Amino acid sequence: MPTVYIVVFAASGLLLTSHLIAQDTGSNPVDADVLLQGGLLYLGDGAKPQVGDVAIAGEKIVAVGKFPIGKVKVRLNCTGLSISPGFIDLHNHSDRSVLKKETRAAMNYLTQGCTTMITGNCGSGPIDVESYYGKLDESGIGVNVAHLIPQGSVRKEVIGSDKREATPPEIQKMQEIVSKGMKDGAWGMSTGLIYVPSSFADTQELVELATVVGGHGGIYASHIRGEGTTLLKSVSEALLIGREAKLPVHISHFKSSGKSSWGLVRTAVEMINEAKAEGQKITADQYPYTASSTSLSATTMPSWARAGGRIKTLERLKGDTEVAQRIREAIKRKLKLTDNGHRIQIARHSKHPEWAGMRLDEIAEEEKISTLELVLQIEKNGGASIVNHSINEDDVRFVMRLPWVATASDGSARIPSDEIPHPRNYGTFPRKIGFYAIREQNIAIEHAVRSCSGLPADILRMTDRGYLRAGYAADVLVWSEEDLIDSATFTNSQQYSKGLIHIYINGTPAMLNGHVTGALAGKVLRRPTK
Repeated sequence: MPTVYIVVFAASGLLLTSHLIAQDTGSNPVDADVLLQGGLLYLGDGAKPQVGDVAIAGEKIVAVGKFPIGKVKVRLNCTGLSISPGFIDLHNHSDRSVLKKETRAAMNYLTQGCTTMITGNCGSGPIDVESYYGKLDESGIGVNVAHLIPQGSVRKEVIGSDKREATPPEIQKMQEIVSKGMKDGAWGMSTGLIYVPSSFADTQELVELATVVGGHGGIYASHIRGEGTTLLKSVSEALLIGREAKLPVHISHFKSSGKSSWGLVRTAVEMINEAKAEGQKITADQYPYTASSTSLSATTMPSWARAGGRIKTLERLKGDTEVAQRIREAIKRKLKLTDNGHRIQIARHSKHPEWAGMRLDEIAEEEKISTLELVLQIEKNGGASIVNHSINEDDVRFVMRLPWVATASDGSARIPSDEIPHPRNYGTFPRKIGFYAIREQNIAIEHAVRSCSGLPADILRMTDRGYLRAGYAADVLVWSEEDLIDSATFTNSQQYSKGLIHIYINGTPAMLNGHVTGALAGKVLRRPTK
């Protein structure tokens, strides 16, 4: 009898158990365009893998496990290799780069095994979902793309970058934009509550918008207001928004950042587990690194100092006014917390590209100025993107063991350049599986695979991706457990990952025998509307 995979789900939509059973499904042979034969099958559900086959016909998986084989056009021997669903990056910032011909193939993600990326994160990105999706349809993309409505960009469209409360008519206008975005196929709404102008929205404003999202069946994904000493307060706000708006809450890049807050994430987990026990739907994602990455200004200055944009910020810094002094004192405090800027590494600064990869204190010493003066100089010259080495390794390992934490990169599609960006742009998924699961054995391989595939699909409520199942989209990976690993480091970060053998996206080969095919096999994934 053929082997059939049975998966049992809780009412919440998240996996409870899965197992293999033998069931008589008839003896009709399965015809296929592609047969992946004899691989170790990781279904995406967290179950122990078993050896079997995967049959692909057209854009779909048509059989998984042990089944009678009919006519097959292409057979690939996968003995000794692993087969899994394609990885889904819940937190990606490729909104612009997937529209550019140089980066629309998303090669740095394809070579990680990422077959789907979610854009519109941290409250930033296109707000016209229909237009954005249309452009992607027209230009073609290397991986699948789904979008979240970015609350910060919506607020900027209606209110601008001013630090003030929204009026009732403005909230209504924002709700209309959000509602249209959901009808056009967005999967939820994101916030970036440390960024301008997303941060200027109070809790009630966020509830008003999230209620619209929930009414359309979407999720609320949040870069919360604080990931340091205010972590617990920030998590509490996210949980409150979920309760009031009656929709699932997803916390982006979950961590406690800064030495003074290390370990606090464990208390936050207790809070979340208590809320989950009471029936609230809460999940999170994590990049498996001990450093974050954003702009230098967002790292060193409070949001009120950044209101109105860079020109307004520079005006506030002029002279010896009380406001200028307050901003400088805030920067000094941040530099002190980061070991006089040693934990802050420049990723890109257009005026001095040679500074990429260097720490602030190193540059300051070379320039014979203080780190405060250096920060002010960088901001006057257009700002910089940075890598902030601020996360505790034990916290990273603890968070990735949680069954409700998915893997996500917080990076973007790019090609090698004179920058030295965060290595997560090139190595997130192989690092999670190849380093932390296979080599370090911090988590089980099947747990790691689920965190990259089935779990993110469940979080978004996708019903046709994230698992090796008949009828599901043929986003399928074949990889070597021995060879799967990230190559990117913090000082040599633009290195492609290793270990992927074959990649199919919507049934089209995007990589064969370790070589990319050049196919733009991705699709726009529109959320089914009610």
